[in-house]
Amino acid sequence: MADAGTEHAAVDDLVGLPVAEVERDLILATLRETRGNRTHAAHILGVSIRTLRNKIAAYAAEGHDVPEPGTAVH
Repeated sequence: MADAGTEHAAVDDLVGLPVAEVERDLILATLRETRGNRTHAAHILGVSIRTLRNKIAAYAAEGHDVPEPGTAVH
């Protein structure tokens, strides 16, 4: 677990960013961490798989790189 100073610095980096952008970055980072496993990512994020799939479809339509299932972590 991160110490309070590191956690505070991470939160400071988010100040001023739109919530939708932070959410997108968190979802995509979680998908990379789970190697594209949507079910696992949805569980970690605390959202339904349907919600996650809808967001993924929107991100893909916007041209964002969405990790596919089985994608290696970089």
